[in-house]
Amino acid sequence: MVSRQKDGMFRFFERAGRLKSEPRRGWVLKLGMENPESVADHSYRVALMAMVYCDARGLDAEKAMKMALLHDLPEALVGDSIPGERAPREKRAMESAAMRRLLKDLPQDVAKEYRAVWREFEERASPEAELVKQLDRLESAIQAYEYKRDDPAKNVEEFFRRARKGVFDPELVGVIDSVA
Repeated sequence: MVSRQKDGMFRFFERAGRLKSEPRRGWVLKLGMENPESVADHSYRVALMAMVYCDARGLDAEKAMKMALLHDLPEALVGDSIPGERAPREKRAMESAAMRRLLKDLPQDVAKEYRAVWREFEERASPEAELVKQLDRLESAIQAYEYKRDDPAKNVEEFFRRARKGVFDPELVGVIDSVA
């Protein structure tokens, strides 16, 4: 049993590691970038932002960091997609199936917790989930700012517009406005 569990955890980590080489497609398709950030790069910064904002606001930072680290995990199997590329129902079904497949290799109690945390995020069912959803958008705006800073010829306005549509928290809106 221990060896089987160890093998399952290894499979989980190996599959999750695919996010390190999964490029964020929006940067490739919209900006023509050859070496954009990876999904893992994005998820890391969202988790860091979640930790800081939750600690500053007295929210559950551990839960929010789990959400941030899990939020794009299904892309390890289905790949990244840009808004509008997949119908919302299709995207949700694909990602739900991928999450089940990824988590099946973990100990049952751990998998159950992660499924619940991921669902809570997807459904915006808590203050932490709502914050992480908005931080997901904010992180993209910060990345757009960095790409524009490094190459002023890059037109990143679309990324700022998308971030503004999904961010309502006044403090986070202020961050977007300061970088856009």
